[in-house]
Amino acid sequence: MALLDNVSVDAYGQSQRLNQVSTLTTPDPRTIMVQPWDPKLMGDIEKAIMKSDLGLNPVNAGKVVRINIPPLTEERRKEFVKLAKKRTEEGKVAIRNIRREANDKLKKIEKDKVISEDELKKSLDEIQKMTDSYIKRADDALEHKESEIMEV
Repeated sequence: MALLDNVSVDAYGQSQRLNQVSTLTTPDPRTIMVQPWDPKLMGDIEKAIMKSDLGLNPVNAGKVVRINIPPLTEERRKEFVKLAKKRTEEGKVAIRNIRREANDKLKKIEKDKVISEDELKKSLDEIQKMTDSYIKRADDALEHKESEIMEV
């Protein structure tokens, strides 16, 4: 069901996440069932799922929308690996941005004579070690997820 976490539905004049306007259940491992709290949103929910880049085809079954999850093909697995790599890279960029912001703040503090040059150097080195550690964790998680996705 986490598969649908980023699906947004145009409901009541604003964009809302699917799980905020419906109940999601999995009656079996290959099916997700979406039951809208307001039946008027059925069409909007179907459109939102189709517009998502997930490649899912919702089926209106009266009071619920059924989504059958097809078995993963080699091509689809490669698409998921590509998506995982993209998300990992976005995470690594965010980590580097945090490092840059922290370094800028430390340099400002040193410029204002609150800390010494030696303390600045020590702090910058510590931030770099933390950055390297978190980037390695992201790469390790990607490697694990990639092998998990490609496993048949």
